[in-house]
Amino acid sequence: MSFDSLGLHAALSKAVADAGYDTPTDVQSKAIPPAIEGRDLMVSSSTGSGKTASFILPALQRILAARGDNTKRREKGVVYGPRVLVLTPTRELAIQVAKAASTYGRHVQGLRVATVVGGVPYPAQIKALRGPLDILISTPGRLLDHLTTGKAVLDHVEVLVLDEADRMLDMGFIEDIQTIAEHVPAERQTLMYSATFAGHVGRLAESLLKNAQRIDVASHTDTHENIEQRLHWADNSTHKNALLDHILTERDMEQAVVFTSTQRDADWLADRLADMGHQVASLHGGMPQGRRNRVLQGLRLKQLRVLVATDVAARGIDVPTISHVINYGLPMKAEDYVHRIGRTGRAGRNGLAVTLAERMDAGMIRRIQQFTTQSIPVATVSGLEPKNPEPRMFPPRPADNKFAGKGFGNRGNDGPRRPGGKPFGPRRDAGFAPRRDDGFAPRRDDGFAARRDDGGAPRREEGFAPRRDDAFKPRGDKAFTSRNDGTFDRRDGASRGAFDRKPADKGTFAGRKAPAGKPAPRPGGKPGFKAQRGQGR
Repeated sequence: MSFDSLGLHAALSKAVADAGYDTPTDVQSKAIPPAIEGRDLMVSSSTGSGKTASFILPALQRILAARGDNTKRREKGVVYGPRVLVLTPTRELAIQVAKAASTYGRHVQGLRVATVVGGVPYPAQIKALRGPLDILISTPGRLLDHLTTGKAVLDHVEVLVLDEADRMLDMGFIEDIQTIAEHVPAERQTLMYSATFAGHVGRLAESLLKNAQRIDVASHTDTHENIEQRLHWADNSTHKNALLDHILTERDMEQAVVFTSTQRDADWLADRLADMGHQVASLHGGMPQGRRNRVLQGLRLKQLRVLVATDVAARGIDVPTISHVINYGLPMKAEDYVHRIGRTGRAGRNGLAVTLAERMDAGMIRRIQQFTTQSIPVATVSGLEPKNPEPRMFPPRPADNKFAGKGFGNRGNDGPRRPGGKPFGPRRDAGFAPRRDDGFAPRRDDGFAARRDDGGAPRREEGFAPRRDDAFKPRGDKAFTSRNDGTFDRRDGASRGAFDRKPADKGTFAGRKAPAGKPAPRPGGKPGFKAQRGQGR
């Protein structure tokens, strides 16, 4: 199949050919035809599969069709806003999409593309929003700022694209997306791209899309055939640095992206590698947008050989010459591992993804392998073998597990049964009763929460547990009143020493008899306690 068979406009087919592409990828061949027809799409595609072109080309086709429709012509001097709105989770991804729109729309006369992201001064963005505009690529937060001030107009949006929707929801943009969708016409085409459509992502898709066609091209469990994965166990940070230095000096390394867990680690590691003579720069969310753009431009122009970045760069870097991805610090979430290694092996090239892990990282390595359903091969470097034994790792459970339903994992009707013959119900994740969204047990009608399994007392609405029978009882009318000098008196006129104590057991002061010839002890160990009782101060 060629791009000519997808029904693209001649100007778009020529631009694709000029970019060096002659055969569409799997996601492009499946998504472009229905998108041109105007259908809503739910697309699951792995990183590096060419999904950006799968929604940019139909969007450009819509713009060309609208220009030929006399009913959709726009008058000069009137602010109409964009025809196509693309929402992305990060600035880097927004810039990448804008670059793709300019590349594939190079033969579309008068095409106007604007990018609205954080970290950029407002005046230039406001000027772009108020002028003629065809495609707007934005992050949800900054676009919502312009909507609040009335600078952004979305009344004539014909196509709404949500790129990396799962990532945007993970970053807390769900309310922003819903607010933006309310400002977009209901009669629109919506294209949603996400690694998964389970949970809150699926619920958002149901609320925004109409009769959407589902396209599953690749998932996180698919094998990356052109990406070789390796796992090196390190004894400590010194050993890990030695492994990193060895990998960066290999002859087959063209360009590398080294991922760290924190911004501080990224700056520190970049300074360390620069002192060793590497052409290196750091990239993270704490940097100004202008500097981030210059770093990415230097990477594309091969002015940089090594880029040290946080997960902010895991989605949005499209540089085919990146031959190595090195996980110096492990990601916070297992799915970010898939996006990290997807920075290499692009445009049909082969890549190498290396993970440097210490023993304390075994839990995350296990979660990554369970998420991808693949084991990362363990490798060693001659002369840098680890001295500590390799942590024990459990292989991912196969889908056709013969023990399924036999007491492992979720139990079915064919699993263990009670003595009466009734099967056990499905096992919950941790064996605890389900919680509400706020994390508290449901309250009863009398205002008390249900008693927990650990025997804790039920709590009242104000958050205090009721007193037990053996607890201290509140005093009645005989409460203490405050003196002006900071001491206390009884309301009934009794002295401060009369505390209504019951006869005390052995070891207490009240009621203790002093030995013959000696005064009663005081709390501080001084004599005269008995003599002072009842006298007050």
